[in-house]
Amino acid sequence: MILKTKFFKKLVSDVDWRLILALLVLMLISFTAIYSASFGCGMSFKYLSIQLLASGMGFAGLFLFASFNYRYYKHLSKFIYILSLALLISVLVFGSVKRGTKGWFDFGFVSFQPVEIAKIMFILALAAFIDARIKDVKKISFLISVFALLAGHLVLIMMQPDFSSTLSYFPVTLVLLFMAGVNPFYLFCIVVSGCLAAGIPLLGTFLNMQRGGTLLADLALSLKSGWIVVYIVVAVPFLTAGIWYFLWKLRIRIPVIYPIVLCGAVLLGCAASIPVEKSLKDYQRKRLVVFLNPKVDPRGSGYNIIQSKIAIGSGRFAGKGFKKGTQTQLGFLPEQHTDFIFSVIGEEGGWIMAQLTLFLYFLFIWRALAIAKGSRDRYGSLVATGIATMFMFCAVINVGMVMGMMPVTGMPLLFLSYGGSSMLSSLCAVGILCSIRMERHTY
Repeated sequence: MILKTKFFKKLVSDVDWRLILALLVLMLISFTAIYSASFGCGMSFKYLSIQLLASGMGFAGLFLFASFNYRYYKHLSKFIYILSLALLISVLVFGSVKRGTKGWFDFGFVSFQPVEIAKIMFILALAAFIDARIKDVKKISFLISVFALLAGHLVLIMMQPDFSSTLSYFPVTLVLLFMAGVNPFYLFCIVVSGCLAAGIPLLGTFLNMQRGGTLLADLALSLKSGWIVVYIVVAVPFLTAGIWYFLWKLRIRIPVIYPIVLCGAVLLGCAASIPVEKSLKDYQRKRLVVFLNPKVDPRGSGYNIIQSKIAIGSGRFAGKGFKKGTQTQLGFLPEQHTDFIFSVIGEEGGWIMAQLTLFLYFLFIWRALAIAKGSRDRYGSLVATGIATMFMFCAVINVGMVMGMMPVTGMPLLFLSYGGSSMLSSLCAVGILCSIRMERHTY
């Protein structure tokens, strides 16, 4: 009893109340928007009750993780990583299929998506791995080891397949590597490789969707047949060598390892584009590129973005009012209680409520980064930065998606979108942030 009293006193005195305030207001907006979004289809009570139940369990997890010294995760990092792999494997064996993805444990009234908690576990394990090998960050073997850990999760998630859940892994990994002191050029090469792996298949899909002449058709056919990959593989080494030689003649001495690594990244990206091409279904590729021109498929892949932009724009300054959004209540807006929840907020709450929501997200992420800066050890700083990066990436991608500025990836807006798994895991992540904050004066 005495220990519990001391914990609650410490929680009250040391917790970052600005972060908690931003969290609570975001959740209040979430409950209101979910109720309104599902009111027209008569599912408001069901969705709201499940979200409230998940929030209650999440706050229990928040207090549990806040009371646990985060430094112990470092010593348990191997077990945490193995457990995360076990969760991802078990859902492939025992999980149920929803929307073409075998990524859920179905318990009847509720279901659980283990990939959401696996993301947090990956941050804990990766931060411990980097902290333990901080002296090796300049070595290529260090990068290979990190991306081997990353591949363990990505391969299992893509087997479900759940492309959108893999996206947040990349910025988290890159930011933590940058914090650890990895050469920025190597990180640039990794980004180039990833852009080629995803960009080559998507470019072909985009060109196929355009109503153009024979030139666009020829380019699309070249991409589909694989000749564009051959062109890149042949041209890039010669071009890179030529630029390096030219700079060398100008007495700009660039170590030869840099052009070699860049060429290797290009070759790796081209090779990776082949499995990416096979793993993405046709409708997924169209959804990822149609934001560039939604009108090429207004009743198909572009429908979601067009309706979302109409909803946000029609809200104007003060919004149409609670349960009065026409796009929302008449069912024109797709996935309005999950992926497009921000569109509901923009239509019914207007510019004012949309800006308040964005400000609260900014406040939350700012305080998470402040916790990372105030941590007394590198591990706590890495964990807090990884969590902040995950939240920031999801917010930027989701808000950009509903406004037609980003691809439609199916990524939820954490704390706002309907989804018990994401709410539970997000609140547990906040509990870890609270633990890092509360332990900043201990060694």
